[in-house]
Amino acid sequence: MKRIIAFIVLLPVSALWAQSDKLNITTIPHALQWEIKPFNYSLKQDELVMVAGEKTDMFRDPNVTYNTDNAPKLLFKPDENFVLSAAIEHSFANKWDGGALVIKADSLHWIKFCYEKDYTGARRVVSVVTKNISDDCNSVELTTNKVYYKIAKADQVITLYYSTNGTNWFLVRHLQFDVKSPLKVGFLAQSPTGTRCEVKFSEIRYQAKKIKDPYLGE
Repeated sequence: MKRIIAFIVLLPVSALWAQSDKLNITTIPHALQWEIKPFNYSLKQDELVMVAGEKTDMFRDPNVTYNTDNAPKLLFKPDENFVLSAAIEHSFANKWDGGALVIKADSLHWIKFCYEKDYTGARRVVSVVTKNISDDCNSVELTTNKVYYKIAKADQVITLYYSTNGTNWFLVRHLQFDVKSPLKVGFLAQSPTGTRCEVKFSEIRYQAKKIKDPYLGE
């Protein structure tokens, strides 16, 4: 009788997690991975729905009284220069509920470009640039639950845009973001004061290119 000898290779838990947790969006040529998993999610072609649980946020208060980074994030490693855009939509149920495009180098250096319900109850375009401490900037107020966001990286310069129709873009912020750690970019949902926030990212587009005109984003 022939004996059959089977060899079982045991991988570390971290390796198994890394292999099983990678996702793909058809319009992004790089694999994405959860930095923090959401309460629930769905993914179909170029549409991602993320559900953030309660008390989820990403912020480092200038008063140094509130520092947290537990919001669910789906991130990927981009090209050196890139343009990422998506429509962001949610119901604005609770104060500071939001969906965002995010760039992250490490826990102290990141940018959160968020469409959130502000402290007055308005639907607000908000950008948070964090270099050790967060610089929180409230921009235009909108009246719809859906907005288009775009982030462009050209060398060490980051430019943020919003649009109400996905065609006409308005510059929100233009800044230098010179960091040593490799960047990751992607999607975030948060619900700092609520119990949940479901955010839909649709019409996701990615290009590996360097924009020439920051005012046009092209």
